[in-house]
Amino acid sequence: MSQPSLPWAGGCRCGQVRFQITAPPMLTMACHCTGCQRMTASAFSLSLAVPGPGFAVTEGQPAIGGLHGEVRHFFCPHCMSWMFTRPPSLDLVNVRATLLDEAGWFTPFIETYTSEALPWARTPAVHSFTHFPPLEAYQGLMAEFGAGA
Repeated sequence: MSQPSLPWAGGCRCGQVRFQITAPPMLTMACHCTGCQRMTASAFSLSLAVPGPGFAVTEGQPAIGGLHGEVRHFFCPHCMSWMFTRPPSLDLVNVRATLLDEAGWFTPFIETYTSEALPWARTPAVHSFTHFPPLEAYQGLMAEFGAGA
């Protein structure tokens, strides 16, 4: 299934916090790290990286959760859905893909932290990394993703 036309809307499980995406994703991914496993209560987290200006909370007020450290994980304060992450020093937002109103098109392009993956957890990602890719690899990965690889 191809990506639907922008803008995209999404929200938490209870609907009290809603968001809109107006810019295409730079990358789609699955993270197998134990932190994501614990925050999702699943085998991995699914996210799409969008430019910061292309993301807006349109209803409600998310709360910071997770480890409350330098990386800011935002949750709905009512249903506690993990909604998005704002990495430090980067003008992007990692949005939990399954919170999109239309998420059926989503496929992870890269998967990270396969070194911590549960033995049975597999994705159709084009690229797999035992940890995060090196910083210098992201430009090429985003270009390949943007070209429709």
